[in-house]
Amino acid sequence: MIYGLIGEHLGHSFSAEIHRQLGEEPYELKELAPEEVERFLREGDFRGINVTIPYKQTVIPFLDEISETAREIGAVNTIARRDGRLIGTNTDAWGLRQLIERTGADLRGKKVLIPGTGGTSRTAAYVARKMGAREVIRVSRGAREDAVTYAEAAERHRDAEILINTTPCGMFPRGGECPVDLDRFTALEGVTDVIYNPLRTRLVIEARKRGIPAEGGLYMLTAQAVRAAEFFRDTAYDPETTGRVYRRLIREKENMVLIGMPGSGKSTLAAALAKDTGRPVADTDRLIVEKAGKEITEIFRDAGEQAFRDLESEVIAEVCARGGQIIATGGGAVLRAENVETMKQNGRLILLERPAGELTPTDDRPLADTREKMERLRKEREPVYRAAADMILKLQGTPEAAARELESRWQA
Repeated sequence: MIYGLIGEHLGHSFSAEIHRQLGEEPYELKELAPEEVERFLREGDFRGINVTIPYKQTVIPFLDEISETAREIGAVNTIARRDGRLIGTNTDAWGLRQLIERTGADLRGKKVLIPGTGGTSRTAAYVARKMGAREVIRVSRGAREDAVTYAEAAERHRDAEILINTTPCGMFPRGGECPVDLDRFTALEGVTDVIYNPLRTRLVIEARKRGIPAEGGLYMLTAQAVRAAEFFRDTAYDPETTGRVYRRLIREKENMVLIGMPGSGKSTLAAALAKDTGRPVADTDRLIVEKAGKEITEIFRDAGEQAFRDLESEVIAEVCARGGQIIATGGGAVLRAENVETMKQNGRLILLERPAGELTPTDDRPLADTREKMERLRKEREPVYRAAADMILKLQGTPEAAARELESRWQA
């Protein structure tokens, strides 16, 4: 290993992709058991490694030197080998500060609430104080000297102005979870979540619904990686590097989620996009048919619309847990708010708009098998589609032309 990441479970890490963009080839992921850490550090021939959960404290006794930042936080996430000596530092603090600033939050004189009491929580507390926070409150599931319980936080610290989540609550595969009830904290001005998988946690989505600026952890991951690469190489990258790498990464990781009326061309456009981009396609209606073992018309006939919608929500939850796809949804997928939130966690919703006269009813769509039903659906659903959409694509010309237009706007 020349450069890489060590930790216990690394299956969902994006670090290798980020560092490859920074020119570090090869960058490897190496899972270690606790008893393997010391030997790896003493006998490895790496030039630089990142360290993640649960070894950010474990590595410290085996290092020859650590930075003042790492010493204050009590955690090391970056190690470089220089003249045979292992030097440790903490770039998480830098990355988190960049993420907080990205939300536009000003911590000076503010009360900051930090769910979590692990190493990342200590990093967040350090950063909050360095950014001028008036008061920093850490929150734990159990009572402890340096933290309040969640019940105490909701009762005594409802006036918190900044929230930084450092818990794994809401992380894949439990994307539906949220660490706190935001309705209890009505003074919030900014929310930051260190989780980057999913790209937008339920906490981030709930905050944005309430008009609170909020960001997930991918920008932090990118910023700390750039800082780590600088430390490995004892160099400095262009100041625009973090933003450039982040934008490329999120474009690759986000799902293209196609929404719109039955017959608007979602499946056709998905196929054209797949041909151009190489992305895999997930068609939720087809997946529902596979899961149920029967056609949609049969599901409606045998079990009713409610059963179909329940099955649709299950399929959407399964599909949208993964990123980098083209997802063609059924016409009614956005009718449930929970589906919209699920789709937004890892995707951008693109509304396909086709002139009403070009929407053709078909027998395989129980709710849109006549011209009258189709028109009624269009009037009912148009406001729902528009409210859910992150982007609107007016369909004109061929599917190939529409695909090229969408790809161009996606990259912008």
